[in-house]
Amino acid sequence: MKNNLLSRTCALLLLAGAALAQTNAVATDQPEMADALRASGKIYVVVLVIVIILSGLLAYLVRLDGKVSRLERELEER
Repeated sequence: MKNNLLSRTCALLLLAGAALAQTNAVATDQPEMADALRASGKIYVVVLVIVIILSGLLAYLVRLDGKVSRLERELEER
């Protein structure tokens, strides 16, 4: 089960990384808002909030996968 969970997590992280790389490749012009946030140092707060939200979603999905796997095992035993 842990190996399956690990492979799913790795696949999800690779997909997210590919999407992020594609986004960075497309966005060549920097918006003025990003320059203002970077100049004031608030861009790090924005990035931190995004990382926290994505980490929470990932943890929720991992936990949900564990619960579903446990329920599937219980159903197979019956």
